[in-house]
Amino acid sequence: MTSVRLDRRRFVADLVGLLPEDTLLVTGLGSPSYDVFAAGDRPGTYYLWGAMGAAVPLALGLALARPDRPVVAVTGDGEHLMGIGTLATIGVRLPPNLTVVVLDNAHFGETGMQPSHTGLGTDLVAVARGFGIPDAVRITDLAQTEDLAQRVKARAATTYAQVLIDTTEPPRALPPRDGVANKNAFRASLGLNTF
Repeated sequence: MTSVRLDRRRFVADLVGLLPEDTLLVTGLGSPSYDVFAAGDRPGTYYLWGAMGAAVPLALGLALARPDRPVVAVTGDGEHLMGIGTLATIGVRLPPNLTVVVLDNAHFGETGMQPSHTGLGTDLVAVARGFGIPDAVRITDLAQTEDLAQRVKARAATTYAQVLIDTTEPPRALPPRDGVANKNAFRASLGLNTF
């Protein structure tokens, strides 16, 4: 595996800036939420506070429920590994509007920077393909960001992207922590009643 690691905040900002306006974004706990929020809060973003391993399953449910909208999960390697079994269901269903973006710094960044499984030899692209997701790619160059955004826009196939990022910690940009307000804003972006 390459030793090239991208600037996480830059990659996320570039990707979010290229996504269609109607994209539904689900962020994993910690840095993915901070990075997506720092790129500019937008309707249709669900910041998943404190639900370790739940970003990809939630995005899968949204993709199946709303095939008319592109759905992107932005998560970290540690959070993703906690719910890795969801890839089996994704591989069976293969919703063409779902994109999973794993920001992989090979560490558990929220608990003290212990090495994660990806830093110890687990190949997430091979895992995704093994679960039946043929469009699994590794991103090691910012120039690949536009291609990933085009895949989101096309909604032609489930896409899985492992993005190799560095371990730098940019200043935290914290999205609102009010779970009810977050849920209501997300429901409103879907045209649903809030309660």
